[in-house]
Amino acid sequence: MIGSGVFLLPVSLAPYGWNGVLGWILTIAGTLVLALVLVRLTRAEDTTSFIIAGFGELPGFIIGWSYLVSLWVGIAAIAVAGISYLMSLVSAIASTAYGPALATLALIWSVTAINLRGTRSAGNFQVLTLAIKLIPLVLVIILAAMALLGGSAQVAHFDPVSINGSKVNAAASLTLWALLGFEAASLVARRVRDPEVNVPRATILGTGLAGVLYLLVCSAIALLLPQEMISNSSAPFATFVAHFWRPEVAMFIAAFAVVSCVGAVNGWVLVQGELPHAMAERGLLPPWFAQIDERNTPRRNLIIGSLIASAFVLLNSSRSVQGIFEFLILLGTCGALWLYLVCALVALKLNIARGLAMIGVVYSVWALWGAGFEALGWSVVLMLAGLPIWLWMQRADRVEEPA
Repeated sequence: MIGSGVFLLPVSLAPYGWNGVLGWILTIAGTLVLALVLVRLTRAEDTTSFIIAGFGELPGFIIGWSYLVSLWVGIAAIAVAGISYLMSLVSAIASTAYGPALATLALIWSVTAINLRGTRSAGNFQVLTLAIKLIPLVLVIILAAMALLGGSAQVAHFDPVSINGSKVNAAASLTLWALLGFEAASLVARRVRDPEVNVPRATILGTGLAGVLYLLVCSAIALLLPQEMISNSSAPFATFVAHFWRPEVAMFIAAFAVVSCVGAVNGWVLVQGELPHAMAERGLLPPWFAQIDERNTPRRNLIIGSLIASAFVLLNSSRSVQGIFEFLILLGTCGALWLYLVCALVALKLNIARGLAMIGVVYSVWALWGAGFEALGWSVVLMLAGLPIWLWMQRADRVEEPA
């Protein structure tokens, strides 16, 4: 879960001021509710199965496909964020118009190569990057506390008049990107030891701890730095450390941010291989996607997914780095929100945690609205783009049926 969101979102949230803080609070509360609903549902069946049980195979396919698209988009967005920080260390990346896009592709395929070596290889790499990525987050919290206690910084003035429902909604849609991933433990449960205990634990504790950490860090950067400074920064963590400590240390912060993004890409690449495998086993994708190699790795899924993520990067290469990031996170968030909404609706239909499920439905619809018409419209288009695969599978099944 800790990846690009915390390192680039302060720039996107700076114009919202205290509306961004309220957006964080609502996002954390909403995702915790959705996490509880998901845990209650997955105690009986995996994610794909309970959607089918609630609404049938076609909705199960559409939502699974929509979430799969959000994974591809997410990989592209997180890789873009990593390269944004790397550009502050290696200026040659930005020397040509397509330099950032090419560097992003190199990152995606390097991480894919790690996953092609097997789940254990990807897991070991994830543990290493997690240990590294926590360092700058803790450092920012310490510097913020020292600045406030020492009187060298003041929190931006809170003006109740400036609080605006539409701005809070828009900020919440951006912040939700940072908490996407709480459902990942359920999606890869077959790879987890003692899933009955570890999947709920990872889902609930992971969501809560990541949410509090994000709230503290992003709010400190957005509210303690001058808005013009943070709005013009391509690496807000590095800017914060340079402002409140020393510029030479900020260079190392940028390196930590790159590692964090690389680790997040690694986790999502793992999931993008596992989800098509699970969908194929349920008959929602062709059996071709269920095949694994001698390392028990869905090699084909990993390669196809990274090719599609690369396409998203290239299709948006004409935008600025921040523009690419903001559009992709909204698009990826919409894809995941459709999954969250349907999960909450399934819980209502199956009479599971109805109170929490109703809150989850309201929150999901509210967050989808806040993403804006462009991202929401494209998420629907990409969702429907999977229908030809479904129709082809149905036709193939009819042909194979005996006369």
